[in-house]
Amino acid sequence: MEMTGEQLIHASQADTWAALNDPEVLKACVPGCESIDRVSDTEYVVQMTARVGPVSAKFKGKLNLSNMNPPHSYSIAFEGQGGVAGFAKGGADVSLTPEGHSTKLAYKVKANVGGKLAQIGSRLVDAAANKVANDFFVSFNEKVGKPQHAAEEGHHDEHHPEPVPRDPDLPQISNASLSFFAAGALVVFVVALITLL
Repeated sequence: MEMTGEQLIHASQADTWAALNDPEVLKACVPGCESIDRVSDTEYVVQMTARVGPVSAKFKGKLNLSNMNPPHSYSIAFEGQGGVAGFAKGGADVSLTPEGHSTKLAYKVKANVGGKLAQIGSRLVDAAANKVANDFFVSFNEKVGKPQHAAEEGHHDEHHPEPVPRDPDLPQISNASLSFFAAGALVVFVVALITLL
């Protein structure tokens, strides 16, 4: 299976990259995601529940990040196992390009599925994958993006409070760790798509 797409994220390229590398943001945005655990700087373990037609299962997968070029692009390799439901394996290339006050996120996914998932039929799998992708991007834009009219006008809405400054007691995180988390988030997204395929 191959899937490509572009989404406009109503946030700066740096903010989009940071959110894609934040496991908590990804966990909140990926439908059915239960956990994202870091194994190393470039490897994550993801657990999620997915349903495609009559097949529903818990999947456990690994995400590996490579070709990292913060905040512009990276590649994700993933493998997911769902017991008797089947498996998914593949990769994705993700790129971020600034567009005014927003960011264009482009992705290319190639994946293979097996087991019951492969027997369901491509139309049902494709529809489920598109729904997961749509739900992810809607949720991601709600969490990360600014309202479009505020971003275009470039001023603060007086009815919303100013952002809270960063707590100086929080630990500092390196850009490499943030990049890894961003890549991991995309991998979780890809695994979710592949799992549903």
